[in-house]
Amino acid sequence: MSVESVAGDSTQLEWFKSSYSSGEPGSDCVEVAAAPGTVRIRDSKDKEGAQLAFPKGPWAAFVAYAREG
Repeated sequence: MSVESVAGDSTQLEWFKSSYSSGEPGSDCVEVAAAPGTVRIRDSKDKEGAQLAFPKGPWAAFVAYAREG
């Protein structure tokens, strides 16, 4: 995992917010975007802030594990 500040780069990604998000202003939520070779995660309230970057394989394993409960 890495934490990066990527000014300008994140505007070209297609970000998705969880369907579990309330959508209320100020609510806690993260957004996820697929980038070449990585999956990026950011705070939906700080779109220009730092992002977490995970390789796609470990991210897929995490999502599969989370689905199992």
